[in-house]
Amino acid sequence: MFDLIREDIRSVLKSDPAAKNGLQVALLYSGLHAIWAYRVAHSLHMAGFPFVARAVSQTARWLTGVEIHPAARIGRRFFIDHGMGVIIGETAILGEDVLLYQGVTLGGTGNETGKRHPTLANRVVVGAGAKVLGNIHIGTDTRIGANSVVLFDVPDNSTVVGIPGKVVRRRKGDVNQVLAHHKLPDPTMDELVRLSRRLDALEKRAAPKRKR
Repeated sequence: MFDLIREDIRSVLKSDPAAKNGLQVALLYSGLHAIWAYRVAHSLHMAGFPFVARAVSQTARWLTGVEIHPAARIGRRFFIDHGMGVIIGETAILGEDVLLYQGVTLGGTGNETGKRHPTLANRVVVGAGAKVLGNIHIGTDTRIGANSVVLFDVPDNSTVVGIPGKVVRRRKGDVNQVLAHHKLPDPTMDELVRLSRRLDALEKRAAPKRKR
């Protein structure tokens, strides 16, 4: 247990440049507190005490602003950066080294039964305010941009942006957790620029030539 706690703290120090030392992280990081409360709740759920498990998770939600269902399955070195407003549904599955920013929802799309929440593979990063919905699979080393809404499976090593989310870049896998929001492609703007240039060219061709 203590080894796992130390591993969690090291993960935060690695992912968050604002983290100064382990004591600060352990005492002041609400996202980390939410993860520790989830582990307690998940153990209670697996031991056959679902009511007590939900009571623990709801208490953690009031204290941290993060709601993680006790039945969700979460791998090691999980980190929630500025965790307020994060929701992780009952049948969600998260691999190792997953990073979520504030306002992320890993939810369902309706009143489905069975597996109805997403599966995130190892080293997935989900930007602030993004929604990943339904029984879909997000591949290893994928980056999801802020405020994207992802409704379909995403292959490994992808960058996803937009509403609905679209894959705008494929790359070789890496373990870098940084999500540079200001460098994400904007396919809508790219298309508008392309259309604007084409319109300018057509207007020039259609304009009557001046007589000399």
